[in-house]
Amino acid sequence: MAPPVIRGTAAWRHFGDFRAMLLAGQVLVQQVAHPVVAAGVRDHSGYTEDPWTRLMRTGASLSIYVYGGAEGARFEAERLRELHRTFTGFSDGRRYSALDPGAYAWVHATLVMAPVEAQRLFGRPLSTSELDEYYAQMCDVGRLLGVRARDLPASWTEFEQYYREMLSSFGPNETVSTLFDTIRTTRKPWSRLPDARWAKIRKRHAQAQLFLIRATLPDPLRTRLGLAWTAADERRFTRFRRVVRWLALLVPPPLRTAHMRWIGKLNVWLRAHPRAYRFLP
Repeated sequence: MAPPVIRGTAAWRHFGDFRAMLLAGQVLVQQVAHPVVAAGVRDHSGYTEDPWTRLMRTGASLSIYVYGGAEGARFEAERLRELHRTFTGFSDGRRYSALDPGAYAWVHATLVMAPVEAQRLFGRPLSTSELDEYYAQMCDVGRLLGVRARDLPASWTEFEQYYREMLSSFGPNETVSTLFDTIRTTRKPWSRLPDARWAKIRKRHAQAQLFLIRATLPDPLRTRLGLAWTAADERRFTRFRRVVRWLALLVPPPLRTAHMRWIGKLNVWLRAHPRAYRFLP
């Protein structure tokens, strides 16, 4: 029986750690590498036209179902399930649904894995006891969201094996290519930002984001997607990891998740007071 996600528990400490944001691109690639997820994103997601709004909505949703309390998590879970019921269509002559159990579980699995990978790469790897508690808590969150118990392994060790096997079945697809193109060509977040300045910012952001994707994707999938990785890249990433670890040491542990906890509470309040949305830009 997993403890609830409250202060001091493994999921509370690690899920919203700011270092996990460095894996955002990697998580998206792994999600849309799944053929059912790829079809749903291709047909129903507006991230290519407005990636900033999509990013903010995703962050808000994650913050609610982990840090929004039991009522907030249940409300958000019901909203997400209702939303995804409308995401259906045809791909390669077959009907798909965003609520396909395997695909739905895979999306949750990528979100479970990301904080663990963030700690391994940029912090202190979780201990066996921390992994057991964290995984049990995130399985409970998954069940709130509608992920069936039988669609995720019972233990962390089995989950790692499941994760490797899933990744070994993926390869290039149109949605992955579109994601890479979107990173390179995304529109500016504020209309008043000068075009020339945004062009420079976008180029540097794309270079950094694509580098992090190449650096953090598991090697077999990186190779199948045709993403090059050199010894020079590895040395550069090693230096980057050292800097991130050093910077994280300057942040007290409770503050490493403060942004996600604050967003979670704010969004629970906004859902209880929907008229307040009128005052947001």
